[in-house]
Amino acid sequence: MPWAIILTLSIHVLAAIFWTGTTFTLARTGGGLAGPLFRPQMGAAALAVLSGAYLWFGLHHEGAAGPAERVLEAAALSALLAAGLQAVIVGRALAALDKDPADDSPARARLASGHRLAALLLALTAIGMVTARYV
Repeated sequence: MPWAIILTLSIHVLAAIFWTGTTFTLARTGGGLAGPLFRPQMGAAALAVLSGAYLWFGLHHEGAAGPAERVLEAAALSALLAAGLQAVIVGRALAALDKDPADDSPARARLASGHRLAALLLALTAIGMVTARYV
């Protein structure tokens, strides 16, 4: 395996672990530390997506896509959806909290729901990534 693939795979896995782990934690705790973790999460999401795209195009073989590729495609789409929804829902909730910290109840509820939705999608992503080889 070439060194570029090994390095990219390592970056992909580490970024995904951070992104997913913090998302699961924030989903469980109602988004309590979402503010300080938002930028690092979105950075990790971007790294995971970009390194995943590099791996897809670097390791993708010629010919028709089989079941494994379809599972990986679905998992990748789930990750993209998680990143987008998390950026929009959590980002807007954090902006609302910055704008009016006194009225934080609706924003806190959106923080929790944004992380819970992203956590569900990231769980589906992880399941797809680890099982794709075996379908």
